[in-house]
Amino acid sequence: MKTEVYSWRLSRDLKSDIERAARRRKVRVSALLEIAMRKWLAENAVDVADDEEQKRLHAAIAPYLGSIRGRDSRRSETASKSVEKALRRQYGR
Repeated sequence: MKTEVYSWRLSRDLKSDIERAARRRKVRVSALLEIAMRKWLAENAVDVADDEEQKRLHAAIAPYLGSIRGRDSRRSETASKSVEKALRRQYGR
């Protein structure tokens, strides 16, 4: 059962070509797109080494995710007041 939705913008000409191809093959556009993507993925399979490299890079950066530090630990709580002050200084209001 298909449960996921993916959408993207494409040119009017490409959309027409896809719809025409689906009609000729007497399949739904979604079925045609799935066939095309599965074929493309099979022909352009990602090298396992690339997956391993991504895992290595992710492991290297993981300790730093979500830990950006600055002088003001309450910056997110006071952001609107900081912006308001900066606008007053800039525009004198």
